[in-house]
Formats: sequence, C-alpha cells, structure tokens
Amino acid sequence: MSSLRASRLRAAKATLPPSSVPDGTRRRILEVALQLFANEGFHGTSVRDVAKALELQPSALYAHFPSKDHVLAELVRVGHEVHASGLRAALAGACDDPIEQICELVRAHTLVHANYPHLAVVVNEEIYALTADLAAPALAIRAQSMALLHGVLERGVAMGRFSVPDKAATAAALSAIGVRIPYWYEPSGALSLDALADVHVELSLRMLRAYRSPDGRRA
Repeated sequence: MSSLRASRLRAAKATLPPSSVPDGTRRRILEVALQLFANEGFHGTSVRDVAKALELQPSALYAHFPSKDHVLAELVRVGHEVHASGLRAALAGACDDPIEQICELVRAHTLVHANYPHLAVVVNEEIYALTADLAAPALAIRAQSMALLHGVLERGVAMGRFSVPDKAATAAALSAIGVRIPYWYEPSGALSLDALADVHVELSLRMLRAYRSPDGRRA
C-alpha cells in the first residue's frame, strides 16, 4: 500500500490551504512533513528526514513542535478544520431544502479531497498513529462535521425527501465517497474538478433516492 501511495502522490507538491497556518518556519515544517507523511507514512518518516528536507538541524524543529507526533496532530487538526469549514460554508450558502443541502455538502467534501490530496491521505490514514489525547481535537471536529451530515440526512428522511435503508450506514457511505480521490483523480485529466463534484452529487442523490427533475428543480 505505501509504495502505491507514494507513486501516486509524489507527482504533486503537498500544500496546505492558504489561511490554515500562518507563513513562516512552522508552516514550512508542516508542509514538508505533510509531503513525507503522505508519501512514506508517519512511521516511515523520521524527524531527521523532515529536518534534512528543510535543511535544518533536528533541534530546530523542536523549537516549534515538541515531537513528530505533535506535527502529525497539527496536520490532522488542520485537515479536519479545513474540511469542516468547507461543510459549514456549503450549508450556509444553501437553501433550506435537504436535497439542496446534501448536494452542497457532497460538493464541498469532494473539493477538499481533490484540492488537498496529501492532507486528505494523512488525515484519513495517519490519524491512527496518534495517541487518544493528541487525536482528540481533530476527532471533536470530525464529530461536528458528521453531526451536520446526520442532521440534513435525518431531516430529509423525516420530510420524505430521502429514502434510505439505514441512516447511520448511509451517512458513513456518503462520508466515504471522496476518500479515494487522492489515489486516482488527476486534475489535468479529462474529468474537471467541477465535473467530478457533479458525479459525486449525482451518485449521492441516487444513494438517497432523491432525484431531480429535468428542469433542475428538486423532485
């Protein structure tokens, strides 16, 4: 798995969202660590590896982070916060109709995973390397994001807008729909980012049995 992951992700430079971390040495450490963690895995990357890539002494990193684990914890927290912010903004810009809301949530979910593939990989795979205490801030944000999705899903079912066999299983399936994007999606390929988001929206609506009429109005 790690070699396949590395060959897929090395083609692009790891980046963090512009407003997520202020410019400076701390951001440089996080971006370099993000590249290495995504390519080689957390356990396959040492503090010395990060320091070498930055042309710094390992001791310089400890002035900004107590340990490699704290670097990962910050990346995981940032990733969850960026994702949650995207979901909140999507809901704020949608009308009250649950179908419209689920479309915007799925679109935002897709865009985050496609625009920040390295961050998505580290958040989804490497969080399990953290202790419970270090993972807790990110998991709290994740719980808030899941609550947004569950709220829309439950309201849509109650209104008869969605028809699902099990709400919890459906919410989990909707959450998983963008997780594999970093492994196969090429922004420069035939499928544009907007088109990819449209596909995910359509698949989600089919999953929920919530169909749109030909003129674009919600059924």
